[in-house]
Amino acid sequence: MKAMRLNRICSLKETNEPLELAEVPVPEPSADEVLIRVSACGVCHTELDEIEGRTPPPQFPVVPGHEVIGYVEKCGPNVSRLKTGDRVGVGWIHSSTGKEDENLSPEFCATGRDVNGGYAEYMTVGETYAYPVPAAFSDVEAAPLLCAGAVGYRALKLTNLQNGQSLGLMGFGGSAHIVIQLARHLFPDSPISVFARHEDVREYARELGASWAGDPTDRTPEPLHAIIDTTPVWKPIVESLKNLAPGGRLVINAIRKENEDQDALLDLTYHDHLWMEREIKTVANVTHFDIAKFLKIAAEIPIRPKVEVYPLEEANQALVELKQGRIQGAKVLHIS
Repeated sequence: MKAMRLNRICSLKETNEPLELAEVPVPEPSADEVLIRVSACGVCHTELDEIEGRTPPPQFPVVPGHEVIGYVEKCGPNVSRLKTGDRVGVGWIHSSTGKEDENLSPEFCATGRDVNGGYAEYMTVGETYAYPVPAAFSDVEAAPLLCAGAVGYRALKLTNLQNGQSLGLMGFGGSAHIVIQLARHLFPDSPISVFARHEDVREYARELGASWAGDPTDRTPEPLHAIIDTTPVWKPIVESLKNLAPGGRLVINAIRKENEDQDALLDLTYHDHLWMEREIKTVANVTHFDIAKFLKIAAEIPIRPKVEVYPLEEANQALVELKQGRIQGAKVLHIS
């Protein structure tokens, strides 16, 4: 089968081709696993963290990709819930304890980092971590829901937002453009503010229902009850805290942060940024409960992800464009 593999840690400032197209054997499912023929796989910023070594794979080579949509090709002998031909999705969580806090467990195993993922024609996963995909979505539409959407759902839950309270979205890419649709459904009376660097992105946010949109360094007309940060850098953390109301909560939705602007944290002051019981909360991975519940809600709304599609062989191009910030919506690889 064809697969795009990561063979070593490298900087995307030094190469435009971090992944290598390779011909590798089709994996064989274990007793509790299914073999999936991959149709589409989303391109996530966490892949950049893997490639550049902020969350390095434990071994090489590895096939990245954790926003996977495909069809069950073969079932292990112990599989009972799924059958050949079923359309399923796989997210960042490949396996864990199965408990409510499985995202925090040292047993957490990440798709496309700890084991091979979806930048390939086939992959395997335990049936507990393969989710039926609602018919409301095409394969390429469904792919970003498996991480950008599901972890965005978890981040929104962690804000503790109540209907009518104001929400901010710092950064407006693959996850936030889904979260705004989710938030408008769950909290119809809550005004939503969006912070983005480019005016075309801010205009897109307004089209999706943002009541205010500005630059990450701007101030909202009124302080916000909660903000979700989905950026890969540090300065937006400082700017977000300036926009929080007393008692407000900042939720950081990122596996890792890049180090280039870490000195921006030196601008933090206790009085202006942290005082008055402001909180900072981080999102640590996602559980299989989150993904299963989110997919049902996404179909009810229905959420409409904006996707830009690439063939598998152009995964490097998609990753480089993502690194450069050239994105509006989500990038998806169409595989078969």
